[in-house]
Amino acid sequence: MNIILLGPPGAGKGTQAQRLVEKHGMRQLSTGDMLRAAVKAETAIGLEAKAVMERGELVSDAIVSALIGEELDAMGPDTGAIFDGYPRTAAQAEALDEILAARGRKLDHVIELEVDEDALVERITGRFTCAACGKGYHDKFEQPKIPGTCDKCGGTEFKRRPDDNAETVRTRLAEYRAKTAPILPIYDARGIVSKIDGMADMDEVTGAIEAILNS
Repeated sequence: MNIILLGPPGAGKGTQAQRLVEKHGMRQLSTGDMLRAAVKAETAIGLEAKAVMERGELVSDAIVSALIGEELDAMGPDTGAIFDGYPRTAAQAEALDEILAARGRKLDHVIELEVDEDALVERITGRFTCAACGKGYHDKFEQPKIPGTCDKCGGTEFKRRPDDNAETVRTRLAEYRAKTAPILPIYDARGIVSKIDGMADMDEVTGAIEAILNS
């Protein structure tokens, strides 16, 4: 099973990908992670990518395609792949088709976690954590039982991520829309796109994804 999992930051895509990895033994192929690993390992492709990045240029589609091909070869034919952050353009979608076909694979599903943008902004901007133990809270949905005191460790210092502000979140959402807009029509035409309510309970989202994979 080879799938593309789409969803803006904060939609829970990472959680769902991890659950698929744990339940089905699939591999999450994040191009950013693979690139960093190849550079660190100083593989032939990693060294090529490093040189490009050091020149301040964007890594080419050819390099990314080669990385994905290597990863698929290392996985073996029976392991499913979850593509994360790739493809982002029509050219990359075409390249992915060729990479998969060369290995006797095909793309089975494109699953998009849809969100209510205003609700997502509220979900993300309300997050804060205990500075001592990292337990997560939310202004609206989960306050400490005793105001100002962490339920888990009794800490009294809390922190927020600097990029968890409305302006940054809306910018990330706009970037996501711009990146997915070119590829969705390609897969829509094949009838392999499924949309799920990403604002639903995490377990409900997992159930909906399982239903699609088993259909």
